[in-house]
Amino acid sequence: MKRSLASAVAASAAALLLLTGCSSGSGAADSGSADGEKQVLKVAATTTPMPEVVRAAGEAIEGPYEIELVEVADYVQPNTMLAAGELDANFVQHPPFMEEFNAANDASLVAIEPVYLTVVGTYSKTHDSMEDIPDGGHIVVPQDVSNQSRALQMYAEAGLIDLDPKADKWRVSVKDITKNPKHLEFTEVDIMQLNAAYAEADAVFLHGTFARQLGLVPGEDAIAVEQDPQFAVSLVMRDDNSDSPEAKALAKAFHSDEVRAVLEEFEVPAAF
Repeated sequence: MKRSLASAVAASAAALLLLTGCSSGSGAADSGSADGEKQVLKVAATTTPMPEVVRAAGEAIEGPYEIELVEVADYVQPNTMLAAGELDANFVQHPPFMEEFNAANDASLVAIEPVYLTVVGTYSKTHDSMEDIPDGGHIVVPQDVSNQSRALQMYAEAGLIDLDPKADKWRVSVKDITKNPKHLEFTEVDIMQLNAAYAEADAVFLHGTFARQLGLVPGEDAIAVEQDPQFAVSLVMRDDNSDSPEAKALAKAFHSDEVRAVLEEFEVPAAF
């Protein structure tokens, strides 16, 4: 009798162990985590609609992953943090800006997926067109090369300046201005300081996000606009993690219906 009871207990334990093993195996296949625990991915974002997009991606991402939004106040800090391994990804920039950071910091960041297109423009509080900018006008442009080149191309296309034809179109700076018949004065400032210049300058370059903070509408209030797909705001990760399961899960979440809904809410054109 004791032997029968012992055999029954052993059989039950074996069955339970087998059932538990099957359950764990199934969970690992579904979630990508052997113990079923959530894996938190830290993603940095700065100005609207970037944080809102990250939150929407957090709603869409599939298990075992969760997204933790890390809000930052500038565009350099999230790249420094990502390169140092303090973040899993960031969502703050377009690829040319990222490449500029890589070159200056010997970093290996890569753009995983484009998410939305940036509509940039030249804005003026006192002039209705580029041609109205007066002789000696004060122009404020971003100091980083990738955005400064976008600003300068607008003035070149308007015929206000000439740029060195030998220079890369999207790498030009104020040093590449070869003709300036109106004697325009160009001031370079950090991208986060551009809004402050709007009230005093004859013209200033602004991303759509910053323009909206001033109550300006890119398609209506800008005196010149540009929207090049190569400058799409993109999900960025380290190169050594760019082909990981985490990268694939993030890329899928950032191309989700939840993210598209946020972009539509902010009237930002999706890049997917």
